[in-house]
Amino acid sequence: MKAMILAAGKGTRVRPITNEMPKPMIPILRKPVMESIVELLRTHGVEDIVVNTSHLAPVIENYFRDGHQLGVHLAYSYEGYMTEEGLEGKALGSAGGMKRIQAFSGFFDETFIVLCGDAWIDLDLSEALRQHREMGGVATIILQEVPHAEVHKYGVVKLDDRQRIVQFQEKPKPEEAVSNLINTGIYLFEPEIFDYIPAGVEYDIGSQLFPALVAAGEEFFGIKMDFQWVDIGSVPDVWAATRKALQGGIHGFPMPGKEVRPGVWTGINVSVNWERVKIAPPVYIGSSTRIEAGSKITGPCMIGANCLIESGAEIRECLISDYTRIGGMATLDHKLIFGGDCISPDGDVLNVSDTQIRWLVDDRRRLLNPRDIHDMMLFSNMHSFYSELLPETETA
Repeated sequence: MKAMILAAGKGTRVRPITNEMPKPMIPILRKPVMESIVELLRTHGVEDIVVNTSHLAPVIENYFRDGHQLGVHLAYSYEGYMTEEGLEGKALGSAGGMKRIQAFSGFFDETFIVLCGDAWIDLDLSEALRQHREMGGVATIILQEVPHAEVHKYGVVKLDDRQRIVQFQEKPKPEEAVSNLINTGIYLFEPEIFDYIPAGVEYDIGSQLFPALVAAGEEFFGIKMDFQWVDIGSVPDVWAATRKALQGGIHGFPMPGKEVRPGVWTGINVSVNWERVKIAPPVYIGSSTRIEAGSKITGPCMIGANCLIESGAEIRECLISDYTRIGGMATLDHKLIFGGDCISPDGDVLNVSDTQIRWLVDDRRRLLNPRDIHDMMLFSNMHSFYSELLPETETA
């Protein structure tokens, strides 16, 4: 069986993270989610995989290359063109991307699987393939149930007594949804599916292809299967997935590094004074990171590689990306630090550069300029002054 991974989207709901990396490259504890998908495909004997790319395509292509290091064969279908300023992505839609690959080489000459590149899954693909073939349809969607309040984020289906899909809604309001069975972005197709996809135009699987199948009365099925499906389609999803992995809630997810203390994992070459740093697990600390004495870390918390947590810093339930310096006077609570942005779990963004607080949170590789040092000293003096007044105020 062959496969396609959908990786061309801009990931607007995961901005600002996707300003720098495409959504399939967003890591759960430092491992890009698409890498886990490739490994799952290989486990079930799928070795020939085409990935459609567009937004920040080189990030994906340079990381995975031809797939040899993962034991598969990878090829890419770039959707866009070159301008004088560089690559300009122009995605064709999920179904349009499929059609482009088929028109190029006839690659999909047998039953094939298509997966969205933005979720961690442990689906039994072999069993899904067996059920798809038993039903004999041109297309099968893998389904899961979600609470009714969450159906607005997904495609929703209605099944008849044969598990045939008779209605498909794309992101309906909860009060209008025909069920709480949702599309997981995992599909099994026969090559005949291309009869329903126009060539040379942008065309979407969920909002256009599936309604067209329903309208045509096609043999189009939905299978509800019991498996873990951890979506990272939005900033809150990334936050929740990382916390879940740290807390052991994603069964079978391999923790990186080694467990040096109960609930504390690290990479190699870390510098931590364990006797003078307060760490409440679960916590992951990346390779070549330095945690100075006098700092405090409360999990679930992930600190990336090559970071510096200065003495006095307090970090509580945060996700810290690589090469981040957290100043000694910083107190971070429920924040995702990514590049130059400080992001709340609900997606609110504070740009560190715009707010001139680089002396609190910055790239570790940047030298502090005189203005930053002045602001740091001013804040430190004010903090000391009010700390001395506080006990008198409390006892008065």
